[in-house]
Amino acid sequence: MSAATGSGSCRFAHYFVVCGVDTDTGLEPDDGAGAGFEQSPVRRSFKSKVLVHYPENTGKNPFNKDAVNMLCMPRGLSFRTQADERHPQFHSFTIAFDDGTRSYGFVHTFYEEVTSPPIITAMQTLCKMHHVEHHSSASASSSSSSSASSPSSSSMDSLMSSLDESDIESLAGASGCLGCVGSFDSSRDTLYVSKALCLITPLPFLQASRQFLAQLHQSVTSQTAPPLPLESYIHNILYEVPLPPPGKSLKFHGVQGPIVCQRPGPEELPLGEYPLGEAFSLLGVENMVKLLTCALLETQVLLYSQDYQRLMTVAEGITTLLFPFQWQHIYLPIISTPLHHLLEAPVPFLMGIHRRDGAQRSSLHLPHEANLCFVDIDNHRVEAPEDLPLFPDQTELIQELSEVLLQFGLSPQGGSMITKLSSSTSPTASPRLSSLVLEDLMEDRRNGNLGGEELAVLERLQALARKCGGEQTSEGRRAMEMEEEDEEMKASKMNVQLREVFAVRFAAIFSKYEDFVIHSAVDLDSWLSNREGAFSFDKGSFLSLQPATHLHFLSRFLETSMFSSFVDGKVISRWADREPQQQLFDRRLERERLYDTGEEDPRPCSCKKGLLLSESVRAVEHRLQKADHTAIHPHLLDMRIGQGRHHPGYFPKLQADVLTQDNAVAQQQKERQLCDADISFIPLQKHAFIRKPLHQLKLLDMSPQAVTQTHREFVNGLLSECRVKTKRMLMERMGKESVELCQGEANITGLQENTLIHGLCDLLERTWGHCLQIKQVRHMIHDGYKNQRHKKENRNTQNDKKSYFICLFHPIFGSFRFIQTMNEGLSEVGQARAWIHLALEKKMLSQHLKELLTNQELLRQLYKPHAFLLCEEEREQFLFHLLSLNTVDYLCFTRVFTSICIPYRVVIIPMKKLSIAMATVNPWVCVSGELGDSGIRQFPKNTQEIYFQVSLYFSLHNVTCVFLCLQCKNLGRLSTLQLGQENSGLLAKCLIDCVMVYNEITGHTYKFPCGRWLGKGVGDGSLERVLIGQLLSPGVEDDSGRWTGTPPELPSPSQSVRTVLSSLGRMLSVEVQEELREAANNLVKHFHKPEQERGNLTVLLCGEGGLVLSLEKFLLHGLKSNRLFQRNVFVWDFVEKAVISMETADQMGDLHRSTIIKDPPCDLLCHYVNAINASSRNIGKEGKFQLFVCLGIRDRLLSHWFPLLAECSLTVRTYEEGALLRDRAAVLSLSRILHTLNDFTVTLETALVKGVDL
Repeated sequence: MSAATGSGSCRFAHYFVVCGVDTDTGLEPDDGAGAGFEQSPVRRSFKSKVLVHYPENTGKNPFNKDAVNMLCMPRGLSFRTQADERHPQFHSFTIAFDDGTRSYGFVHTFYEEVTSPPIITAMQTLCKMHHVEHHSSASASSSSSSSASSPSSSSMDSLMSSLDESDIESLAGASGCLGCVGSFDSSRDTLYVSKALCLITPLPFLQASRQFLAQLHQSVTSQTAPPLPLESYIHNILYEVPLPPPGKSLKFHGVQGPIVCQRPGPEELPLGEYPLGEAFSLLGVENMVKLLTCALLETQVLLYSQDYQRLMTVAEGITTLLFPFQWQHIYLPIISTPLHHLLEAPVPFLMGIHRRDGAQRSSLHLPHEANLCFVDIDNHRVEAPEDLPLFPDQTELIQELSEVLLQFGLSPQGGSMITKLSSSTSPTASPRLSSLVLEDLMEDRRNGNLGGEELAVLERLQALARKCGGEQTSEGRRAMEMEEEDEEMKASKMNVQLREVFAVRFAAIFSKYEDFVIHSAVDLDSWLSNREGAFSFDKGSFLSLQPATHLHFLSRFLETSMFSSFVDGKVISRWADREPQQQLFDRRLERERLYDTGEEDPRPCSCKKGLLLSESVRAVEHRLQKADHTAIHPHLLDMRIGQGRHHPGYFPKLQADVLTQDNAVAQQQKERQLCDADISFIPLQKHAFIRKPLHQLKLLDMSPQAVTQTHREFVNGLLSECRVKTKRMLMERMGKESVELCQGEANITGLQENTLIHGLCDLLERTWGHCLQIKQVRHMIHDGYKNQRHKKENRNTQNDKKSYFICLFHPIFGSFRFIQTMNEGLSEVGQARAWIHLALEKKMLSQHLKELLTNQELLRQLYKPHAFLLCEEEREQFLFHLLSLNTVDYLCFTRVFTSICIPYRVVIIPMKKLSIAMATVNPWVCVSGELGDSGIRQFPKNTQEIYFQVSLYFSLHNVTCVFLCLQCKNLGRLSTLQLGQENSGLLAKCLIDCVMVYNEITGHTYKFPCGRWLGKGVGDGSLERVLIGQLLSPGVEDDSGRWTGTPPELPSPSQSVRTVLSSLGRMLSVEVQEELREAANNLVKHFHKPEQERGNLTVLLCGEGGLVLSLEKFLLHGLKSNRLFQRNVFVWDFVEKAVISMETADQMGDLHRSTIIKDPPCDLLCHYVNAINASSRNIGKEGKFQLFVCLGIRDRLLSHWFPLLAECSLTVRTYEEGALLRDRAAVLSLSRILHTLNDFTVTLETALVKGVDL
């Protein structure tokens, strides 16, 4: 049966591949390998080819010749002479497929003597040409020879044919000078070329594959022929060795000894054989934790090392530690030089590039580094993004990991070398493997795989071994065997322990994640159709239960694709099978709940961890010590006579017919049995509905068409990401604004909003960095900076990561000049993100970026043709999505940069007809916000100004205003404003319409409505008022009075409200009570939210529709104003007279009210009212009542005071019979409503209680 139709997923190996030099096509220079023509030809790289691969194809994972060749020999062919070191090298790689599965390749590279005359001749010719070029005195001949040394022909055979006889003679004269390093002379040197043996497997069987390939190579270099032809061993591992069943181990046979591989069970962590100990030893514990944090937050991760296996070890180690989450983006631990264009990818990636000899970090030209984690493995350094949050409980985590490493004798500091795990392979056979040859042959004999002649050879070998003292060295051989087995066991145990440390921590953080998964769809189709707009996880509620120290990390992690994919898998599990890793994680959580007794004891966590760890370690020990299954032993194949002969030092040409056919029907039936319930457990087997990363095989295609298509997918991905991010920001922000307006529930915290904006900054950075031409940009930066007056001399930017996004528009926008003056110590990346925050808050982000992109000529100079910014249609859609953010208000700049100094402009606007009075008033203000207050600031004299035109933010016609420019520390979002005057001047009274405060940096305008008199003898006689502000949109107010942007917050009650209050006698009592209940309900909802979600308490208390105004309406209902008071109606007049009545009745001994008057609440009522009246502040009657209500709420007394006012003897004479204050049921209901507020701690702004010490 053909192997292509077999069940490839159940076999240990999919393919066996040999890569090397193709003698038919000759030598082709590998221009993309990075080796220049100034190097000796022996040191250059040449294109390799896949010489053979078996089988031809498998149904599920088709063979990709170009990709496998590139990954097997990423540096191309390497040549050596007898004077050079030629130690074998080992590395591995991985290939991801469309269905989410991966295949792993394991490569053993060695050097084989070149026997092809054309190859030897071509190499010698190149060496002579190189010598002539570098020793020629004439520049013209040097230039000529330089062009000759870089032929455009694809074959060195064509090069030889292009040389005439005179050229050959001139080159031959230079042969005497070719004795330098890197030269080659066929008359005295032996030429060697690299060749790679590769085994591709469905699972990462690192140790077993490495041993098999090493034994295969050792049999080639041995002077003694192997017991069987190599085809027998290759055929065996391709077709007769199955995957070990889950939870079992399998023994199969290599050329020189048995090999054991094992596979974790369903309740254990997935297979991970890459040595974590080596990764931790190379980088250190702190750097590994930092690197894992970057991977979890899906930053771009770039690994850098001279050793390909180190790249793979670190990459696989990180992805292994992500359990139960999985990397969702580009994953290429090894990319060759022709694929370096992928570094321009504007998406998260985890890639590794080779470090050439002598190369420095500064020689790398990376398009964008703001969100890049650069890992220099050889120098043990990790350069993380500057705003990287700490992993939860990072200090404890580092300590725990360090203890594990010390337990196995490794230093947690990093930088140590592990010779055992080095990618270099000894050129000689392992002592253990050599000692196992006879035992292997004996097992061949027992299995009946040896014929008569082979048996005779075996007996002679046994006799020779006894004669040479082989039996005397058996104890030493066994000791070395035990030592090697112990090392493998040690590495496996260390992997288990290190992985369990992270698995237990993830289980602790997400132990109750299922409670926050939202199942809103009724079926799979509806969920798929509304996937982008649906919320599958209640992030706000989840974060509200986490420790404050974890929020910075978790808020960003919840926005990653890996977490979204994890949650999507949970949602889909209602209609389909769960992803295997998620199944395992959920089972672990269920198991931990069985041990959860609900007691506050730190020990149970460690006990559960120890139980899981001991079970996993015991299982690994059991499988490695004793194999559960044994595969069919290699046997003789039906080969032609003369095939399979042994030539020491040369890998033979394999007989294709026996390696492309699998005639073992019985073995195929056994393979099917071992495959039962097995395919679903392959790591990274993703459900069909889960989002997939970019197709890796397409990324490995170096053709111009494929590169263009790849970048086209990047462009579409950026546009899709922008659409999703802006939609999410709008939905979340609109929900937040509903809460601020008391119209809904909050579903986002300030931290989550910052996280979303951080994601937007990252998106813009990646978009502007896509396909940027580095050299051109650096030149433009220099020219742009040279023309800036504010350029700082001798600025040291060596340690600053370049943000090319901000460098482009740095000379264009004036707001960036303010950011440069901020004393925040920001790097260029930080300045870029600060500018984005400011532009977003000003609702100018889309407009600024559009202005930047108008210079098409400049864009074409700075960017490559397939850059996102040169795709006109996508660019316009991108700006349109950003424009949609203008429909909501952000305070992201104000709330993030809290320590900066901001200039404010304050304008007092009087009523139009009485504006001339402002010329004689000496006002002062104190502006307060969520971050502090400005202190009292006096308006300077002679600052009046007559406005004849319509202002940008409000309409003014022929109005005399006074203005004040003040500069103070950032006040945050403004909430209250104290306005007062000194009562001096000829006409020291004025009717104030409102006060406007303008933030000159963010462009925000706050309006503080007043609508009342300020002065003695008018209104309530107030010389000071506390006004509540509202944030106006940066847009212009139109003629109809509608404001652009989101609705404003509730301001302080204006004069129009006072007019309504005068008619409250005719207002329905039901409406008054409903408003009162609504105001109290808003306060209750305010305190029931997490602290970070709460809005402005002052607005809920004193703003329009707040508690103060509602209680004022309650007291004004049914008031007989024309009988008792001669002027305007103020409820404070009634409160004052009621207190006087109570105090008088107490002094006169009025016995029928003695019980009430002598109660402590009554005494406190009188005390508070008298203290408010005795205050030095001239806040007027309205201000005194506002202070009365705020103090009563704060001190939990208000619910007792209103029943006292209702039972006062003055109430009957002052209120009509139908008034609410005379309705016992209404008063009782009011007391109950106010009593519910006693459960909360009310903290009042300083502006409200200033001057009153109660």
